[in-house]
Amino acid sequence: LIIKIKNSILWAILFSILPGFETRIGIPIIYNNIQNLGILFWVYFSLLVCLNGLVVFPVMFFLEFAHDHLLNWKLYKKTFGRFVESKKKTADKMQDKMHNMGYIALSLFVAIPFTGTGAYTGSVVAWTLGLSKRKTFLSILLGVFLASIITLVLTFLFFSTLS
Repeated sequence: LIIKIKNSILWAILFSILPGFETRIGIPIIYNNIQNLGILFWVYFSLLVCLNGLVVFPVMFFLEFAHDHLLNWKLYKKTFGRFVESKKKTADKMQDKMHNMGYIALSLFVAIPFTGTGAYTGSVVAWTLGLSKRKTFLSILLGVFLASIITLVLTFLFFSTLS
């Protein structure tokens, strides 16, 4: 049982920091495996939220210092370069909302618990728009928290209907 819980925690942490998955997958894994452990669940829930929010720093650092240099490589340009270009289109759409709602628009965008709207995409959008790194981090962390709460509620409802 202890090995199963440790493996579940590791998988949840891994998924929570991977693009495309993030806490949308990590929280159901934790919930399914350690929901009966009381306060420990909330400790791990908080850990997953924080780790997912912290991906802003490496993403912004990478985009700031490595992205332009790597565009000279064909494989990079075809894969990650295309991803960044597609997110630039998202950033263009969000730019109008950013003027009206400010950083709350970024938080709400990240808070939508779908693939493609998480901390990674929010970071790329913020970088594309040239937003303040500190305010971006706080906005994305708020969005990750909201998305995690929504995911937790949906997870609870899903597992409630199973039992």
